[in-house]
Amino acid sequence: MSYQQLQHKYQEIGDLEHALSVLGWDEAVMMSSGGGTTRANSLATLSAHVHRIKSDPDNAALLEAASGDNSLNEWQRANLEQMQRDWIIAQAVPEDLVVALSKASSTCEQNWRALRAQNNWKAIEPLLREVLKLTKEQADCLSEARGVSAYDALIDLYQPGLGQASIDPVFDDLASFLPEFVDTVIEKQRLPLPMPEKISAEKQKNLAVTLMQKIGFAFERGRLDTSHHPFCGGVPDDTRITTRYNEDNFLDSLMAVLHETGHALYEQGLPARWRGQPVGAALGMAIHESQSLLMEMQVCRGKEFIKFAAPYIREELADRNADSLAFSADNLHAHSILVRRGLIRVDADELTYPLHVILRYELEKDLLSGTLEVSDLPEAWDAKMRQYLGISTLGNDADGCMQDVHWYAGLVGYFPTYSLGAITAAQIFATAVKDNVDILPGISQGDFKPLLTWLRQNVHEKGRLLSADQLLNDVTGASLSTRDFKQHLTNRYW
Repeated sequence: MSYQQLQHKYQEIGDLEHALSVLGWDEAVMMSSGGGTTRANSLATLSAHVHRIKSDPDNAALLEAASGDNSLNEWQRANLEQMQRDWIIAQAVPEDLVVALSKASSTCEQNWRALRAQNNWKAIEPLLREVLKLTKEQADCLSEARGVSAYDALIDLYQPGLGQASIDPVFDDLASFLPEFVDTVIEKQRLPLPMPEKISAEKQKNLAVTLMQKIGFAFERGRLDTSHHPFCGGVPDDTRITTRYNEDNFLDSLMAVLHETGHALYEQGLPARWRGQPVGAALGMAIHESQSLLMEMQVCRGKEFIKFAAPYIREELADRNADSLAFSADNLHAHSILVRRGLIRVDADELTYPLHVILRYELEKDLLSGTLEVSDLPEAWDAKMRQYLGISTLGNDADGCMQDVHWYAGLVGYFPTYSLGAITAAQIFATAVKDNVDILPGISQGDFKPLLTWLRQNVHEKGRLLSADQLLNDVTGASLSTRDFKQHLTNRYW
């Protein structure tokens, strides 16, 4: 009975979190600018209510009684473990801090959208300072409750079980391997023929929708819209993808959509039996990013996918008078894997992308520890950009420390999951194509069923039944390693 009571509570939490997610999507996509304060208050009220249910003092007795219930099956036990984790986290953070951080993050994110376009660091700085102050308070509460460092406590919110001890050696390996490898690839790569400019957002969206459907996105349970920053939100049966269109570079926009489609396929493939329950949720953001980066980097930037997609790209985007060679599969593929040192993380190729992430990882550690003041962030960002990518951002904060929404939305500790996801993606995809020899030929013919079926069975439908390390070991036979990632890069670029 105790377990059933907890399960009922979490069904309510699931419904409320669905509402929170859709309100967040609406804020980014549809809401008028005048609704910001009211929306921030609504999000804070709902967040407080969710926190209240999770931290209900009665839950302690229910959790203790349920833990002694020998009738629970494997999935129910895993669900109970996730509830116990939620209880510890919710008990650690006071409700007034939950409300204050929600309001501050909503206000800061809303202002960031306009102020980034104005390159106005001075105006956003005090708002970010408040978000980070409250985030530090949250981290300190979690640190004490979990017995880990403050930064590890935040990382654990996005990928349970993950911390600096496991991240640092992986990032050190990449930081020592990538710079010289990038230099060599840039020196030897063949520059593709230029693509036509000024391709309308309408044409790009039509192409994106076609390819999303081919890959397996279920539009009856999701949609595609436009926002300042691409993201995937919602819940498995109401999945919201957003993107932004670059009329001067349609491949950047298309790959952003396909990246978010990878996220959405994971959400739509989560175990239907456990909708609304913690065990039915995605297994943390590193695994989530592995699914989006597997789709974008491993699949959609590969020769097989480009061969399949080229006719659709030509049909939708090519002008009758356009150079047909520009839209050839070979030229499109050369564009899709072109390595360039650039300012923007979301537009980065897979070689320079991890360097963008390492930069942010190092800066947010310093921000959280207090060794870096918010006022000094633009200069510190510039120094890291010059160190890792040889590019300066002085005077260009819009494309420097203001380019990502994460810190302004209170998402400190999220960034490491991107590159850990890329490494995980390479490891999972290497196993998938060995397990099922139909996957690569299928992609080249536009048949994604072999790949999607394999991912559903081995990753998506597992939910949170296992830990991330257990899942990776079960699927690939090994814990996280850079071996397959570096081998993938060598095979593609060498």
